Amino acid sequence: MAVICVGGMIGIGKTSVAELLAKELGSEVFYESVDDNPILPLFYTASPEEIQARRYPFLLQLYFLQTRFAAIKEAYKQGDNVLDRSIYEDWYFAKVNHDLGRISSLEMQVYEGLLGEMMREIDGLPYRKAPDLMVYLKADFETVLHRIGLRGRDFEQDESLVEYYRTLWSGYDDWVHKHYSASEVLIVDMNHTDVVHNPDDAARVAQDVKNALAAVRRDTPAGI
Repeated sequence: MAVICVGGMIGIGKTSVAELLAKELGSEVFYESVDDNPILPLFYTASPEEIQARRYPFLLQLYFLQTRFAAIKEAYKQGDNVLDRSIYEDWYFAKVNHDLGRISSLEMQVYEGLLGEMMREIDGLPYRKAPDLMVYLKADFETVLHRIGLRGRDFEQDESLVEYYRTLWSGYDDWVHKHYSASEVLIVDMNHTDVVHNPDDAARVAQDVKNALAAVRRDTPAGI
């Protein structure tokens, strides 16, 4: 039994990889709350003045924090699932928006306090403490922009968002290598991987994940 977090940039293919792994492992996908998210379109389309007045970045991070907290508790309880992005990545998005001045220092303090309480509750769960593996999808910036375009969500396409995407992309590796410590990390190069249209790519990613999980299990002491 395993819990896997699939992480990476907006549009890079997390959902497709999560669905592939769930099928291969006979588990369930806990999806990121996007299509039913009432704040996300406002976050992407609001003017700087509206963002300042209505605090959409802060509200969006609180919304994601709440939905991911519920998802990870349920996934841990069931014991064999794939998370399409997880609560562990939320802090990085909040930090970027704080650095950009879109989330205030007071809002960030409130956010980090709430996140800390949630993580302490997760640490105290009787059935599981952490994911078994993070599958980190990595690509160059041109590939990320191309895939965001292919996905075709209208509110993600505005040219004014390119620099925001670049800022997120430029710090993602640093977050993975310096801030994420909940589990082992398997990096998948998405510049040369298409699990939707290339069966060989799909089979390779699935086998790499199975091998990584087997290695984690070998290194985990009995009873943990």
